[in-house]
Amino acid sequence: MQPQRSLLEQMVDFFLSAFVLPGLAAKYILIAIGLGLAFGTVWLTAYWPPLRKWQLWVIGAVSAFLTWITIAFIQIPAQSGVGQILIHFVSPAGLTQWIYLVSIPSILLSGLVQEGAKLVPTVFWWLRHNRRLDPKIGLLAGAVAGAGFGIFESVWVHNSMFAGGWTWQVVQVNGLIGLAGFWERFFAVGFHISVSALAGYGLAKGWGWQFYLIASFLHGALNYVVVPFQTGALSTIWLEIYVAVLSVVLASIVLWMRWRRTGSSGTDTSEEESGPDSTS
Repeated sequence: MQPQRSLLEQMVDFFLSAFVLPGLAAKYILIAIGLGLAFGTVWLTAYWPPLRKWQLWVIGAVSAFLTWITIAFIQIPAQSGVGQILIHFVSPAGLTQWIYLVSIPSILLSGLVQEGAKLVPTVFWWLRHNRRLDPKIGLLAGAVAGAGFGIFESVWVHNSMFAGGWTWQVVQVNGLIGLAGFWERFFAVGFHISVSALAGYGLAKGWGWQFYLIASFLHGALNYVVVPFQTGALSTIWLEIYVAVLSVVLASIVLWMRWRRTGSSGTDTSEEESGPDSTS
């Protein structure tokens, strides 16, 4: 029997799991990276951000690594602490009986931590502009931040799937359900982009903490579906449908906010409307 790892070891192991891939063939790593980039490109193209703004590239990169660090060294210990508190006050039988309720704090924590970390680089950009940022620029900065982490997480999940033994034979045996992991990642990337775009828009509008809480709640709502899935109340198919529907609905709302015409003249004169070729 292996000795139980300390919390610090679990945190470090999780952090390194995105970079240390023992025994995984290079071709699978390249496929994982290619899929992550493809998923991010498909969703981000709908927002048409001005990618010649080098600041957006920085925001995306910082968001990816900062959020991963935050999950490893803030979210994991925080959720562990919540778990210890629950174990202290609730019996094992009670935890099972009230699983739909007692799981809420940890799930809300995941949303608060991740959406906060993804928003940090956008906040810095907002501060550098003296807290004056066009709402659509804020939306696009948030979208790129979400894409940065969404792609990073997608690559990690795909690598984990390949390391766990996924091959095309899984699809041959199980049919389309064998692609469920990739389906889920595609829509999860879209969700990360749209929910961060929503937070960035709110920040630029002067409603930063309100939209941050909304984004965190939506993130928690997405993650909460894991609870009925783990109890057997929800099948894999319905879990994937839930993720897809929530992601598409949110993306539709945020994309409407991004492309709607504003201003008294009926047109939007903000600088980002010129698309990816605009400069600053």
